Parts: sequence; C-alpha cells; structure tokens
Amino acid sequence: MDQHVVISGGGPTSLWLAAELRRGGVAVTVVEERTEIDQRSKALTIHPRTIEVLASRGAHRPFLDEGLRIPGGHFAMLEDRLDFRELDTPFPYTLALPQARTEELLEGQALALGARILRGHRVTGFTEQAESVTVRVQGPDGPYELGAAYVVGCDGSRSTVRTAAGIEFPGTPSTVLGWLGDVALDQPPRPGFCTLGPRGGLMVAPLPDGRYRVVGVSPDSLTTEWPGDLTMDELRGKVIAIAGGDFGMRDPEWLSRFGNATRLAAEYRRGRVLLAGDAAHQHFPAGGVGMNVGIQDAHNLGWKLAATLAGRAPDGLLDTYHSERHPVGARLLEHSRAQTALMTAFTPENLALRSFLSGMVADRPAFNRDLSERLTGLEVRYPSSDPSAHFLDGTRAPDLSFTGSDNGLFALLRTDAHVLLALAPECGLAALERPGLVVHKAALHRSPAAWAQVTAALIRPDGHVARATEERGAATRLHLIPTA
Repeated sequence: MDQHVVISGGGPTSLWLAAELRRGGVAVTVVEERTEIDQRSKALTIHPRTIEVLASRGAHRPFLDEGLRIPGGHFAMLEDRLDFRELDTPFPYTLALPQARTEELLEGQALALGARILRGHRVTGFTEQAESVTVRVQGPDGPYELGAAYVVGCDGSRSTVRTAAGIEFPGTPSTVLGWLGDVALDQPPRPGFCTLGPRGGLMVAPLPDGRYRVVGVSPDSLTTEWPGDLTMDELRGKVIAIAGGDFGMRDPEWLSRFGNATRLAAEYRRGRVLLAGDAAHQHFPAGGVGMNVGIQDAHNLGWKLAATLAGRAPDGLLDTYHSERHPVGARLLEHSRAQTALMTAFTPENLALRSFLSGMVADRPAFNRDLSERLTGLEVRYPSSDPSAHFLDGTRAPDLSFTGSDNGLFALLRTDAHVLLALAPECGLAALERPGLVVHKAALHRSPAAWAQVTAALIRPDGHVARATEERGAATRLHLIPTA
C-alpha cells in the first residue's frame, strides 16, 4: 500500500494535519488552488485549547510572541464577556492573530518537517481502489494524478473531496448576513467594546497590526437576498446607526459579508476518504471557534492516520475519528445556532433574554466557566464504551506538573507514542517499555483536584486520557491496553 496521504486544501486545518503526519513518519502532499496565502485576515481568534495543541508539539512559541493576548471571549455578543483567566490551562486567554499569519507559521512548520505543498494546483476528483486512492489534480501544466493511501478533504464548505465521495452535507441555508471590516480607527472604543440593541449588534476587536476588526449584525441582515459587496460607506452607516459614531473609521483593508448556513457532514470517514475542518462542518462564525475546531479535528486524526499507515494501530482506530469528532461538530453547530438566535433577534423579548443571560455570565462563575470551556474546546470528552471507565477517561489532560521537573505533560506528548504516567511509587518500569509508549515515572506536583487520587494514566498522542486508574500498582495493567 502506498504510504502517502494527499490533503486537498491548504488552510490551517490542512497544514496542521500535514505537520502531524510528518511527525508520524508519513509522506504527505498538500494540494492548494491558491498560488499564495490569502492576506485577508478571516479567522482571527486562537483559543486556549488550540494553543495547548500547538504546545503539545513545541510549536506554540511564535504564536505567543506575535498574537495579541485577550483574557476572555464573548458568547452571542452578550454585554458581559466570558472570563478565561480561571480556566485550568497554561494559556488562559485567546490570541488575536490574522489567519494569514497563522497559515504562514503553520506552513513553515509543515515544510520544515518535510511536507510537500503544491500551490496553484487543484484536486478535481479521485478514484478509490481497495488499497489505495488515485487523486486527480489540475496543475499549471495540465492534469495529472497522485497515488495515495488516503485522501483528506480540508477544502472548505464547498469541498470537492466530500462531493466526489458522495458524502451528504445536510443542514440549513443562510438566513442572516453578518458584516465586517478590518479598518483603522482614529478614536477606537474601550477594549472589549460590544453592544447590541434594537438597531443591531456591534463588536470592535484590536488586530496585532494596530488596525481593528469591526463586526456586526443589523435588522437588515436578516435576509436571504445577496445585497452586493459591502462598501465602506455602508459599513460606516451601520456602525453609526448602532454606536452613534464611526470611531474615526478609515483605510479599510478588508470588507466582507458572511452567512449562517449551517451544515454537518454525515460521515467524517468513508473508506479511504476523510474530512476535516470546514469540509466537515459549516456554521455562523460566532465566538471565533471554526478554525480552532478544524485544527483540533486534525490533531485527533493525525496520529490515528499515521499509526494506521505504520501498521501499529489497534483494529478500528481510524473509525474512532468519526465517532469522536462528529459529536464535537454537532455541538459546534448547536451553540453557533444558539448564538445566532441571540444575536439576530432585536425584539424587546430577545433583548430581555440577552440581559438575563449576560447577568448570569457576570454573576455566576460556574456558568461563566462552563460556557468558556465549551467555547474553547477544553470541555471536549471522548466517550468510552467501558462500563468500568474512570471519570477522567476521554477527557483532555491538563498540563500536569511533576515533582523535580520544570516540564509538564505537554512537553512529553508526541504524535507517534502514548505516554504512560506512573504516578505511584509501586510501579515497576522495567517491564513497561515498548515501542510507541513513553513511560514517565514521577509524582504529581500541585495536582488538580480531579487527579489527586490517580495512580497511573495512559495519555493518547492528542492529549486525551485513554485510561486512568486509582488502583495501586495498576501501571502494568494500563501498559497492556493496545496503543498506536
């Protein structure tokens, strides 16, 4: 079987998947129609869980150096913002970084790891065989074919790969058109500015280059008719109507409209075809979560696909990509739709509902934390079919600290191995070593309450708990669990 993966599309999801596959020793070709990175900022927000994903491969430093740190986020443009500062993560903030720069950083990492990236080329279809896939590509010099073991569609909501595979993409069409502009502001509002009333909703967020993103919805946004491209005059008029002034708006770099079409692929895997990112889920960009969920899709898929191609995967491992990530996509659509409903009804009743929920965010720390964990992906738990599963099984492991070490758990994670944490002194290590397993014997230092009684834990390459136990001497038994 050809140990090669072709990825259609060259955005953040694709580039992180390419890097993960290379870390797992897999040859990978990224096929991207654009000849260069699109400099329009598009996705702006990198959430805490995504920073953790980057940190688990030592790839986070450039993002921390360049991104603008914001200690919270918003849910449905409520007046009271979510507070990320108390989240159990080394990165209790979002990073504001234009997508173009995110792609540049991810592309540089993928290339340094040996990925091949073909710009100005476009996947047009494929033919699947029993043990391989023949991918058809249109290049600058004409059509050609690439042989691969698998093809992954990271090629957006109009995915050629998904369409060619015949995978359904059910959902609802767009009924709302939001609008945004990346502009200079001579009199910017206070940090975290967000307002919504009878005339519409408006947020203003700083960009790292000194510009601002102005984004909103208004009563005339509730339409199925395309009103034409957004103009600076129209944007200025909308902002004045909502905020009473235009903040000295000038020099637009990017003006755009976006809809709320909401769809979820029926299958994330069909045979030798896999989907990730916007090819698998489409939604209103509420809360800035879309790119983050795509990168987290890739993080779940990468190690599983690499292990499968290396012949060291347990039976059915690749099928768990769908069973684990499809429900995450469904929850993404649910809270995106909920936020859309809260942002696009301007009646007195909806404004009262917004005021009530905003008060809950401000006055109920547990409610604030729950929404924050949902929005950032920190709460994702993959289900276990084992009736004896520990309550930590399937959860995302925090960056546990260990006695006598400056490095936490994230520094131990790698694409091609599970990590067995032997946390109790009774664990004998000599019999535990084997390929695909990193054994780390150390007591926890200032352990989270949920981990206080844990004596051993097996951590997957993507940082989720495969199995935890509170039994003494159980590390040897965890060692027997199949790993990739």
